[in-house]
Amino acid sequence: MFEYAPAPESRDVVDIKPSYGLFIDGEFVDGTGAPFKTINPATEEALAEVAAASQADVDRAVQAARKAFGVWSAMPGSERAKYLFRIARIIQERSRELAVLETLDNGKPIREARDVDLPLVAAHFFYYAGWADKLGYAGYGPDPKPLGVAGQVIPWNFPLLMLAWKIAPALACGNTVVLKPAETTPLTALLFAEICRQADLPPGVVNIVTGAGETGAAVVNHPDVNKVAFTGSTEVGRLIARSVAGSGKKVTLELGGKAANIVFDDAAIDQAVEGIVDGIFFNQGHVCCAGSRLLVQESIAEELLESLKRRLARLRLGDPMDKNTDIGAINSAEQLARVRELSDIGEAEGAERWSPACTLPERGFWFPPTVFTGVAQSHRIARDEVFGPVLAMLTFRTPAEAVEKANNTPYGLSAGVWTEKGSRILWMADRLRAGVVWANTFNKFDPTSPFGGYKESGYGREGGRHGLEAYLDV
Repeated sequence: MFEYAPAPESRDVVDIKPSYGLFIDGEFVDGTGAPFKTINPATEEALAEVAAASQADVDRAVQAARKAFGVWSAMPGSERAKYLFRIARIIQERSRELAVLETLDNGKPIREARDVDLPLVAAHFFYYAGWADKLGYAGYGPDPKPLGVAGQVIPWNFPLLMLAWKIAPALACGNTVVLKPAETTPLTALLFAEICRQADLPPGVVNIVTGAGETGAAVVNHPDVNKVAFTGSTEVGRLIARSVAGSGKKVTLELGGKAANIVFDDAAIDQAVEGIVDGIFFNQGHVCCAGSRLLVQESIAEELLESLKRRLARLRLGDPMDKNTDIGAINSAEQLARVRELSDIGEAEGAERWSPACTLPERGFWFPPTVFTGVAQSHRIARDEVFGPVLAMLTFRTPAEAVEKANNTPYGLSAGVWTEKGSRILWMADRLRAGVVWANTFNKFDPTSPFGGYKESGYGREGGRHGLEAYLDV
């Protein structure tokens, strides 16, 4: 059998400091909260000690952002664009360093961080740099105004990419930012703070406060924050929606999902299998729009399952720093416990569990790619967001049944349709209650295209021209 030679990426390109402070008003400062350690989920090695921001620290950051807002918002859009363009170029120049740091802190394969995340991060800053002096032509009136201070809270699954989704449009529109990264993945956000200084961004335009949920709550609830942007779990999204209700703050929420990946009998099987794998096993399934429910037309279910199992048997799980690795580490012990719990429940409820033979490393947080068959819509494995490399397979007979099953969820973030008939794709897309419907592909993103959900998957759009609206007074 063909064997891959190890192809490890070097850590030498990254200089991880023993400890990190908060980034407030253009400077790194000590936090007054209890510091915490961020670890490598693949090895459980402590990477660095990180400051935790208290309510007082968040207040300092918001005050710095408010002070900077006067200068930044008054700056011509063409001048703001120069800073965004400069940040984008520096991200490109330091992309290898950023990708390695992201993999060490997050656990995702270096190949994904290098080839997917980082190009998209730079592309978002380039794209919104282009909008900065054209806001009057975005369809929101001839002279749209920025909101003020944006409080942004991002998750751990795409730390740097979610940062770009939030910060780039906010700055392009003339807002200033206080951003709180996830407590398990703060390091690339703190390196981005260094990039802001390297780009000579005016002090206070971007502030980064690290910490856990209490820090995020302090950002969201601060009375001088005008805009709240959150990506994360539906449970936390509900809390945020309640806490800001009646405050006058503009809010966008990008929450959980339980996407249906729908394969018809005329689909190209091999192409569909690749899309299924990309849809659920990319980034260890740590994707809010992951295709975690596979709906297959009954007549091809057996053939597709056999092909899928053959493909999964060839996936490589292991060291995320190896360029040959397909599936890296689960981000944290807490998340691994949730994936295990829901998988055990799926088996207990009667679904059949299958994973390819693979050896899990002794240290770190690992879970094999897993497929459940014999799944009923009442099973929790088909209803709850697992947020891990776990696929639930169901079948259908008619397009109408496929739509009914796909929409039978409180979520509505994304969906995929696999068929050779363009008319069927359009018919399905018109009926699926999902913010994004991919046709004969999955998990494709572009900064020019809006992204967001329906129902319990949140509201508002990020990306594209639509992503500007959340940061403008319109």
